Amino acid sequence: MSNEKEGMLMQQEEKHGFVPKLRFPEFRVSDAWKFVPLNKLAKRCNQKNRDGVITKVLTNSAEYGVVDQRDFFDKDIATQGNLKSYYVVKKGDYVYNPRISAAAPVGPISKNKVATGVMSPLYSVFRFGDSNNDFYAYYFKTAGWHQYMRQASSTGARHDRMAITNDDFMAMPLPASTPEEQQKIADCLSSLDDLIRLEAEKLDAIMTHKKGLMQQIFPAEGENLPKLRFPEFREDGEWGWESIGDFGQVVTGSTPSTADPTLYGGGIPFVSPADISELRYVDETKTTLTAAGFGKTRPIRAGSVLFVCIGSTIGKIAQNVRDCATNQQINAVIPNTKHSDGFVYFALSNASDRIALLAGKQAVPIINKTLFSSVRLLVPSLPEQRRISDCLTSLDELIAAQAQKLDTLKTHKKGLMQQLFPQVGEADA
Repeated sequence: MSNEKEGMLMQQEEKHGFVPKLRFPEFRVSDAWKFVPLNKLAKRCNQKNRDGVITKVLTNSAEYGVVDQRDFFDKDIATQGNLKSYYVVKKGDYVYNPRISAAAPVGPISKNKVATGVMSPLYSVFRFGDSNNDFYAYYFKTAGWHQYMRQASSTGARHDRMAITNDDFMAMPLPASTPEEQQKIADCLSSLDDLIRLEAEKLDAIMTHKKGLMQQIFPAEGENLPKLRFPEFREDGEWGWESIGDFGQVVTGSTPSTADPTLYGGGIPFVSPADISELRYVDETKTTLTAAGFGKTRPIRAGSVLFVCIGSTIGKIAQNVRDCATNQQINAVIPNTKHSDGFVYFALSNASDRIALLAGKQAVPIINKTLFSSVRLLVPSLPEQRRISDCLTSLDELIAAQAQKLDTLKTHKKGLMQQLFPQVGEADA
């Protein structure tokens, strides 16, 4: 991929058209790109599911594209009796969802790669005349068409939905080059997608391996010994029961007054559940505190274990890389000298689902500090704790490295697309 990128020629915009910043060598002397209205390349699809024969309901997600509604939501959102008014969407058709989100500021346009199905009449469905149109599937993942949508939409649109007429939507200008150049770009990005998918599968495989190993390295429910034990500890006998409160100091976070701007914007991490990902460590946070703000919280030393105990994300867990503070949705465990920081993280991670169940079914799920501290877990000796931590930490390092590799590829793809595709306002003609 890097050789292909290096082989592209940096070009400048020409007077009567557009030449992308990155172009493959064989197209260096080709004509400039033009912009063509969508209605010259595609037609709207207005076929309704009047006989109700098609029951597969599709949805267009900003993050995942066109997906089967049942797979996406784990249930049917639309009732079968309403499907007669839905549009028929064939495989290869494109769908515009006018709903605005952070991931799709003017709504997403995605190609249906699933199967023939039906979609809500709130969506716009269109079909290109040329079946080799993956070039446009990638173009619609850029922001190149957003400016036109904002200008063409109604100023009275709902805050969460674009309002644009069918005629204005179908008049959207799209970049057009030769079929050969467009296919070359689509093939290039497709190969990069294949690489990203393979690297994502590797990440999933390592995470699955870690999960399976943890199930053997910690005792199963009803047992006091793990199935898998390091040789030097096989004669040490059963693990003993301890409460989370025995692991160290349990601290419930708090939020400094948001009305005082002098408390925020410094370099001290202020962790909320949104800062905790599937990865082990949390370092950078969306919100930070000044020294004054930090002084109004309950400080959490580096290497502590942060466990979300309130809300819909109960059970999320992380370790803080630096000294930090947390909001009140998080209980932090600051391990004492009798316990390995890493082991405490893995022990709570292994038991997170069981702990989450303690919240019960209520409007705002919560596990208070007292209940959290009283949870009992099986614990081995400190040397065995450290051995388990070292083993699983090595896998976490592999996971972090693979996640970084995947993020780098995604960033590379995003940057490449910005240079391969033009934006409407960049053309002179």
